[in-house]
Amino acid sequence: MKLNIKTLCLALCCYVLMISQAAFCAVKLPHLVSDSMILQRGDSTKIWGWADPNEQITIDFNDKTYQTTADEDGNWAVTLSELTAGGPYTMEINAENHKTLKNIMVGDVWVCSGQSNMELPMERLKYRYPDVIAKSENPAIRQFDVPRKYNFKQPQQDVISGSWVSADPKTVLNFTAVGYFFAKDLFEKYHVPIGLINSSLGGSPAQAWLSADALKQFPNYEQNAEKFKDDAYIKKVTDEDNAAANKWESTLRKNDQGLAKGHKRWYAADFNDSNWPVMDVPGFCTDAKPGSVWFRKEFDVPDSMTGKPAKLWLGRIVDGDETYINGKLVGNITYEWPPRIYDLPSDLLKPGKNCLAIRITANSNRCGFFPDKPCEITAGEQTVDLKGPWKFKTGAVMTEPLPPKTFIEWQPLGLYNAMIAPLLNYRIKGVIWYQGESNTGNALEYQKLFPALITDWRQKWNQGDFPFLYVQLANFMEAKDQPSESGWAELRQQQLETLDVPNTAMAVAIDIGEWNDIHPLNKEELGRRLALAAENLAYGEKDILYSGPIYKSMKIDGNKIILSFSSVDGGLVAKGGPLKEFAIAGADKKFVWANAEIDGDKIIVWSDKVTDPVAVRYAWADNPEGANLYNKEALPASPFSTDN
Repeated sequence: MKLNIKTLCLALCCYVLMISQAAFCAVKLPHLVSDSMILQRGDSTKIWGWADPNEQITIDFNDKTYQTTADEDGNWAVTLSELTAGGPYTMEINAENHKTLKNIMVGDVWVCSGQSNMELPMERLKYRYPDVIAKSENPAIRQFDVPRKYNFKQPQQDVISGSWVSADPKTVLNFTAVGYFFAKDLFEKYHVPIGLINSSLGGSPAQAWLSADALKQFPNYEQNAEKFKDDAYIKKVTDEDNAAANKWESTLRKNDQGLAKGHKRWYAADFNDSNWPVMDVPGFCTDAKPGSVWFRKEFDVPDSMTGKPAKLWLGRIVDGDETYINGKLVGNITYEWPPRIYDLPSDLLKPGKNCLAIRITANSNRCGFFPDKPCEITAGEQTVDLKGPWKFKTGAVMTEPLPPKTFIEWQPLGLYNAMIAPLLNYRIKGVIWYQGESNTGNALEYQKLFPALITDWRQKWNQGDFPFLYVQLANFMEAKDQPSESGWAELRQQQLETLDVPNTAMAVAIDIGEWNDIHPLNKEELGRRLALAAENLAYGEKDILYSGPIYKSMKIDGNKIILSFSSVDGGLVAKGGPLKEFAIAGADKKFVWANAEIDGDKIIVWSDKVTDPVAVRYAWADNPEGANLYNKEALPASPFSTDN
């Protein structure tokens, strides 16, 4: 039979139209509503998606059937009857197409958000908690990792990708560490499935997580967000930033004597560094300038450490590094925060003399290795200590520091639209939040910014005042020997005052930070403290003392100030000796170190230098080393100032 070309084309067009219509009519689900999800127990849990306008959708779940019809825009949703913890279950969704969702659990769902200390994965802690990771297999603890994206134009209906993943020794390495330890404690107590929605981004300030409605309280941020709605503006800023950074880096490499063509490279094992000056590592160059500095060290390796994999531990380096052993590049990181832990192949180390060479890129006027961090090579149970004298020499000096970068993903509104808005239909138990480091430059603003965020999220989720649990900033940076002002202390004060917002709780971390690392590793204790707060606030265990002492009020008695506290059931404790880190001031607000002693559930503070005191501060510093006020549950007191 002969086919008319015109007829064939018409048939083909009809077929394509039929296929496209079928695809359009097919029910589509958000990424959160997928295999292995954990649904929030209780009532009002919602399943939603998109379909053809007026399309009929039927859902069969846990022996119940739910029906709905998509609206004129194709949106649809059903609310499931009250759910009890359990599973696994299967969900059948029928419309023009059919979907089956498997391995569903019902339990409690917590959103984990904030900046890098929430984002920090278990992978970073694998050397601290190897046994915890080895025993982490638990299908009742699951995480949905929200992709790190931004959008300034409008709230997104869905994230671009993602899936629910159960914890096991491999997958848990990608779990938020704070969130995992929090979930682990809750599961061990209640034996209820725990779902974590990890929506966090390193370096992000609070304003990046506010909706357009909430930003109206902050006109400067609202105006800034408006600029980034323009794709052309984003491209211009990105191109300019990249061009400036590339020019700086290429100029540095071109001028670096250690990389000069026609000469032996300074990372070569047989390079002669006999005339180089010497300094102790770890430590910092005393006269560092923007540019590059090379460090070299010869070290001996016993026969027993060769022929096997090894690890090089260098701690934190300021800023970027290119690290070589025996002339071979073994690792490089371009910025200062991650710890340098480099795997060495089994054939790299040789018996006897070996050479370690490190090219450090100094972005500003600081360069070197942070003290109190490992500086060694390990192979099995054996260790080669690398601390001590190293040779060093400047490779090149730049006339200006590395140009600052515009972190577009940190601008107001962008993260809310892309990483929070798509979650709002998903019913949750509450939020755990670890953020604030990026707002310490304007700490007083946090007094308004942080409560606005909590209120904003609660309004948008439309679940009432769900529990909002947050971490107060940990101790960080070098300790000072005299009372002084501190942006970190001021921000902790604003976090403390946010407890006035209903149904909030704060985990104090002033005793588990690290002076030389903004990412302290003791996330297990932090997760425990957040879980204690959840047990009280979210699970109704009202007898649980979940907080350390919280300053409540003061009374002046002559040359002394008497302080009262809440959360002191059982009394106050000075851990490890007399109370430390109390300061007192008169009307001039010049704080001096003070004596402090416990009197029942109160503390009496005084100093012979202040006859008419008006204010007291406790642990008011970036790193209040030695702060030792606790309650009898071994929970630390929050830093505070009575004059705020």
